[in-house]
Amino acid sequence: MPKLAVALPRNTTSRIGAMLAAVSAILIVLLAVLDIGGFAAGLRLRILAYLILPAALVLGLVLLAIGWWLERRHQHRTAHRHGSATSLPVIDLNSAATRRTALLLVLGACTAAIVLGGSGYQGIKVLESVEFCSQACHLQMQPEASAHDRSPHANVACVECHVGPGFGAWVDSKMNGLQEMFEVATNTYPRPVPTPVHQLRPARVVCEQCHWPSAFVGDRLVVHTHYSEDDANTPKKTVLMLHVGGQEGKSNSGIHWHVARGVRIRYQADRSRESIYTVELTRPEGEQKVFGTQAVPPVDAEWRTMDCIDCHNRPTHVFRSPAQEVDAALVDGRIDTSLTFIKREAVRVLQTQYPSQQQARTAISRDITAFYRTNYPDLAASRASAVTEAGTALGDIWCNNVFPQMKVTWNTYPNHLGHDDQSPGCLRCHDNKHVTTAGEKITRKCELCHNVVAEDEAAPEALKPFDQ
Repeated sequence: MPKLAVALPRNTTSRIGAMLAAVSAILIVLLAVLDIGGFAAGLRLRILAYLILPAALVLGLVLLAIGWWLERRHQHRTAHRHGSATSLPVIDLNSAATRRTALLLVLGACTAAIVLGGSGYQGIKVLESVEFCSQACHLQMQPEASAHDRSPHANVACVECHVGPGFGAWVDSKMNGLQEMFEVATNTYPRPVPTPVHQLRPARVVCEQCHWPSAFVGDRLVVHTHYSEDDANTPKKTVLMLHVGGQEGKSNSGIHWHVARGVRIRYQADRSRESIYTVELTRPEGEQKVFGTQAVPPVDAEWRTMDCIDCHNRPTHVFRSPAQEVDAALVDGRIDTSLTFIKREAVRVLQTQYPSQQQARTAISRDITAFYRTNYPDLAASRASAVTEAGTALGDIWCNNVFPQMKVTWNTYPNHLGHDDQSPGCLRCHDNKHVTTAGEKITRKCELCHNVVAEDEAAPEALKPFDQ
């Protein structure tokens, strides 16, 4: 009778498999201890410990099984040539050797299960981490990762918005990830990466898990601060009373009227959703109106039911204009407002194209320093540190918005929230050009969405009660 596990010492495949499985399991445990204990960290270590080595462990176990099968086939053929029958190994627990072998197999199986279970759990966490999405496989996502790090959703993981609920959606996202990994490996990914407007999850499944529409109603006071391009960088404020609106009781009003209960808006647009050709409105009482333009839709124009992301199309991956970025830096003190003409010069250097981010940082810092040394030598000498900090801050701003290797520059990804030089936003529909057959227009009247309380004022009267 053949003895238990006789295949292992006589089969090279099984030996290799056993060695590979044992070494992988030991390394997984050691690296996991280092990771959990804080002695070593980093994305590469976690990928090795929780993704690569578990795969090696599984391969080792597969080789063990293949070696056993090969040995059994060899025994069967040998027996057939000698005219004898083969039999399965006899597990005789009365034998001390068999008990030891069985115990080793059970312990090995339990150890493998524990190691694979723990590493699998940690591996899923690695696959769903922001670092993995932006650094490991999706190198083409550097622009989006940079914007995510500076957004209000910086603490929200990518998968919370980009992966649907359930196991099927998770598997589908990993299949898409494999395709993207292939594109990275073969350097065939698109530049710039197009906005995935057709793969985004519905707002009711994503946004409304935190931002329930009924909680955002009424009016909201909004203050925008910007700086003039004069020598004093004069700060000015625009104050708006924003009519957020929405569902209040049985009435709808304001901006969120578009997605209020019972209101249904469908529109026909090009695939980028930048140009809207036809709008179909259905009111709660059932009345329906169709507004169209004289423009001819492209052959690939699509119909879509409006939801939150048609206006809030970049709630996280926001790229602002040079002037907006400079205003933000002046407001929060990254750039000193006392530097003469800093707003004008900052916008100028940011709008310059550079072949790489490193060259941009060097050139921007050099240009800002040269401007003050040439035109305001006394200020350059007395405020040298402020000039240097301004150059550094502007280099950061350029590198957070412009990625030459991905062909991403200012206004590559327009924001539809509002209306400015980047995108017509609201004016895609509210342009007085969408008209019904009866002559009714989708109005461009500003007061529908907001009232201008103050515009470009140094000291708006409306804000004086709030001044301390």
